[in-house]
Amino acid sequence: MELRRKLYDRLLEWKRKSNGSTALLIDGARRVGKSWLCKQFAEHEYRSHILIDFGNAPEEILDLFLHESSNLDLFFAKLSVYYSTPLHRRESVIIFDEVQQFPRARQLIKYFVADGRYDYLETGSLIRLKKNVQDIIIPSEEEHVELFPLDFEEFLWALGDEVTVPLIRSCFESRTALGQALHRKIMNDFRQYMLVGGMPQAVLEYLKERNFEAVDVVKRRILQLYRDDASKFAAGYEDKVFAVFDGIPGQLSTKEKKYKLSSITKSARFRSYEDSFIWLNEAMIVNTCFNATDPNVGLALSTDHATQKCYMSDTGLLVAQTFMDRPFIENDLYKAILFDKLDINEGMILENVVAQILRRNGHKLYFYSRNDKEHRENHMEIDFLITEGKKVCPIEVKSGNYRGHSSLDKFRTKFSSKLGNSYILYTKDVMVKDGIIHLPVYMTMFL
Repeated sequence: MELRRKLYDRLLEWKRKSNGSTALLIDGARRVGKSWLCKQFAEHEYRSHILIDFGNAPEEILDLFLHESSNLDLFFAKLSVYYSTPLHRRESVIIFDEVQQFPRARQLIKYFVADGRYDYLETGSLIRLKKNVQDIIIPSEEEHVELFPLDFEEFLWALGDEVTVPLIRSCFESRTALGQALHRKIMNDFRQYMLVGGMPQAVLEYLKERNFEAVDVVKRRILQLYRDDASKFAAGYEDKVFAVFDGIPGQLSTKEKKYKLSSITKSARFRSYEDSFIWLNEAMIVNTCFNATDPNVGLALSTDHATQKCYMSDTGLLVAQTFMDRPFIENDLYKAILFDKLDINEGMILENVVAQILRRNGHKLYFYSRNDKEHRENHMEIDFLITEGKKVCPIEVKSGNYRGHSSLDKFRTKFSSKLGNSYILYTKDVMVKDGIIHLPVYMTMFL
C-alpha cells in the first residue's frame, strides 16, 4: 500500500517551477519516509531514475564522485551502466540518498545542476551538523524542505477517510461545535493516531490488522535505530545523548515538563550537555521548545536556550519509549488513551502531540515560564507561544475536566498589548468563553 504524503505536491511544484535549475534536499528523521517518497515520486513523474544510497554505496560509485566528476559525459555514462538504467535528458532524476554520509556528492550538485541534463533529489538526516558540512561549500542551487511523520490528516487518508478534515476546518473557521457524536468519533481516531504515531512503517503495520502490539514492535525497532545512530554519529559524547534521550518521558511526566539536567546527575551542567540536545534536535528525533522570557520583544530575541522542554518528534514513539524497558502487555498507556482514562500521563501525551503538530505547521516552539517564589501571584507557566502576524498567541493544553486557567489569565493581563487570540486545546468540543478559544486538540492542525 502507498501512503499519501502532502510533501508530494511540494515536489511536483519544485519540478514544475525549477525545471532543472535547482536540486531539492529533503531533510528529516530516519525512518520518516524520505527515500520512499523520492522513489515514489521518481517512478510516477520521470521516465527513469537512479537512487544512490550513500549509507551503503559501493567503492566504485564513491570513486566516480571523487575522481571522475570533471568529465560529466563519462561520469553519467558510467553511472548509467553501473545501475543498468538509461538516463534521458530532462526526463530522468538522480536521487542522492543519505547524502550527509558523503558530503562530496552534495558539493558537486552545483555542477550537476549547471549541466542541466537531469533533475536531482537529495535526502539527509543530521544534515546541518557541522561535521557533515565542514569540508564543503553548501550549493546555492539547493532548495531545502523538511519531511515530518504523517500528520493527522495523512493518517486519516491512510484509513480511507478524506472527508473528516474539511469538515473540521469549516467548524474551526466558524468556531462551531461539531456535536457530541461526531466529536467523539474524531477523538477516537485521534487517540489511535497518538498511539500509532506517524512513522510510515508503524502506520502501515497498523493498517494490516489494527494490532497495537505489532505496531509497538516496529516503533521499538525505530527507537533502537536512533540509539545505534547516536553510537555512530555522536561518537565521543554518545553516552550523554543516550542519557538525555532516555530521560525524555520522565521529564515530560513532571508538572512543568522542563528538562532538568539534575535528574541525570546532580553535577550535570547545561554547557556539558548542550551538544547532546543539539544532536537530537538536528537529527529531528526531538522537538525542542525554548523559554521566551520576554514576549514583548519577540520570541526569538528573548530565548533562554538553557531552559528548554524536549518533546519527541513523534508521539507514537513517545508512547513506546515510555515503557521501553517493559513488555508491551504492561504498557498501560495504550489502554488509557484508547478508553479515555488518562490521568497522570495525559498532559505528557497531549502536550507532545501539540508540539509535534505546531512544529509540522512551521512554528518554532516557545513557552513562557516565570517563577516568582516570593510573589506567588506573578508565577506563570504557558505551554506554548506562537505568533499570528505581529501578535503573540498563548496556548494552554488541558485535560477535558480542567478547572481553571490562572496562568493564562495572568499572561493575558500582563501582555495585553501584544496579544492575539488565546487558545485552550483540550479533549472536548469547540467553545468560546471569556475571550478564550477552546478547541479540541485535533484542531491544532489549523494553528
